[in-house]
Amino acid sequence: MNLHRMLAPALRPVRRRAALGVALLATCTAAFAGAPPAAETVYRDGVVYTVDAADTVAQAIAISGGRIVYVGSDVGAKPLIDKRTRVIDLQGAMVMPGLIDGHMHPVIAGIDLLKCNLNYELLTVTEFQRRIQACLDKSHRGAPDSWLEVVNWFRYGMSPKGIEVTRATLDELRTDRPIVVHDSFGHSSLANSKALMLAKVGSTSKDPVGGRIDRDTLGAPTGILEDAAQGTIALLIPKPTPQDYAAGARAALDALRRQGVTTFLDAVGTDADIDAMATLERAGALTARAHFAPLVPPAEVSDEESAQRAVARIVAVARKYDEGAIRPSPSISVHNVKLFMDGVINAPANTGALLEPYFENHGTETSPRFEPAARREPDVYFPAAVLTPLLIGFGESGIDPHLHTDGDGAVRAALDAVQAMRAALPGRDIRPGFAHCELVDPSDYPRFAELNVTPVLSFQWEKPAGDTVEGARDSLGPKRYPLIEPAGYLAAKGARIAYGSDWPVDPLDEWLALQVGVTRSAGPGAQAQYAGRLGNDPGLTQAAAIRAITLNAAYELHEDQRIGSIEAGKLADLIVLDRNVAKIPPDQIAATKVLRTVVGGRVVYDDGQLTKRQ
Repeated sequence: MNLHRMLAPALRPVRRRAALGVALLATCTAAFAGAPPAAETVYRDGVVYTVDAADTVAQAIAISGGRIVYVGSDVGAKPLIDKRTRVIDLQGAMVMPGLIDGHMHPVIAGIDLLKCNLNYELLTVTEFQRRIQACLDKSHRGAPDSWLEVVNWFRYGMSPKGIEVTRATLDELRTDRPIVVHDSFGHSSLANSKALMLAKVGSTSKDPVGGRIDRDTLGAPTGILEDAAQGTIALLIPKPTPQDYAAGARAALDALRRQGVTTFLDAVGTDADIDAMATLERAGALTARAHFAPLVPPAEVSDEESAQRAVARIVAVARKYDEGAIRPSPSISVHNVKLFMDGVINAPANTGALLEPYFENHGTETSPRFEPAARREPDVYFPAAVLTPLLIGFGESGIDPHLHTDGDGAVRAALDAVQAMRAALPGRDIRPGFAHCELVDPSDYPRFAELNVTPVLSFQWEKPAGDTVEGARDSLGPKRYPLIEPAGYLAAKGARIAYGSDWPVDPLDEWLALQVGVTRSAGPGAQAQYAGRLGNDPGLTQAAAIRAITLNAAYELHEDQRIGSIEAGKLADLIVLDRNVAKIPPDQIAATKVLRTVVGGRVVYDDGQLTKRQ
């Protein structure tokens, strides 16, 4: 059933989706009330970590028609087995629900693999230049205005500490071509002088809504473009072809199934992104449940009238692409919308919106003296006058808002708008997700549970690293810095924590992220300056981290009645692992290997180990 058919006059598609799940579960239960028919597949002799309400551990699972029809003991599974049943002896291996990544950008991540890629590496300025020059030398395109686009630059890992690169850094390279280098966080880009000239970015250029052009002491652009200011360059770079999008989608899905990801939310889902995944679906090659959150940029909304138009545009996208209630075979879902409230709290960008000013160095490089800046900036990208009507409009239309909120000022403003939305739409089942929440004022911790807002956190950031130490310690100051990445604090106040990798902001490594979410440390391979734990937050338990990347992420996506746990009646999305991630020492979680990934009962990835065991 398409979303536009579900949009009743009261505009309640979300409740319809939830009702379908309840009805389906009731039907499934009734079907097996009598003597159960034989199952198509039975997994037995395993450690089945269900992530149900009691975190039950079972031995066996039976699957038929892409759904789970039994969870329990090996003895209880025997009546479901006949000569046609495929029986998998797990020999003690762990089974858990498939991973649900509640915030990522998979298609663009796949496309990035085709570009000049700095691979998140820690680089000196010389190494930075050398790597880009090598890409220039390999791509002889002839035309002096052909762009070189460089991706996955870890801006916060440049050395020595505090070094900043500018357009002059790129201007030294042997080329006449325009160059743009994208920070892996996606909030900053560095352009050379040729690129700035073609984009007509100069001393008199004004900062766009939701962005900033960094300038030197004379007012000239340094080459660093923050957030929406990157759009001036993006308009000039040749767009990926449909073939590029298809290749990116295929590469992304391959990476996801190897990691055990069975459902994802593309948190800036463009039409091209959705089309690429839809093309693979039609070919039977979609191997994960694909959810998309189309973007409403800040410049699109200036008043209530433009807010209404933005809501109508997103509803039209949902009508075009959303395929209704999910089924065993992976499909396309569009019932979220993405809004950026701010940038990032990391220096030197400092584009995250804070309640109090950033600290700045009033001393020297060798004798620093960090004190609060004279002004609190930047402001949130969506002020209350437009954010509140936006959220109400989306709530009325059954579209769940997914907001990027990095700084405590952005979190506060977004929570206030959700509170107003709840007052305007009492009883509506609207599930806002706040991505990242790297800094939250302690007085706002309990509001997440009170307002039923899901923090969608990128656990891999919860460790000492260049972005969380040099990129945050001095500019946040001694009071705020110990509170960064507050997953444990939020959980202690009742927040339903979900997980989102934000890939390709970081390499896709779900198991490292889970380990960091528990340990809040980088592990034994970290550089000496990044040893130990990050901040004062206690972190999550292993059970809480697992729930965040399964059932809680399913709740965020309005799919918890169908996926996210291993329970009879739910879709058969599960993974088989080489270790029990719920019980092993936390510092061993990152080494986890996925042996098999199953989506709707269909094996979409298998490393061969289970077959060898049979």
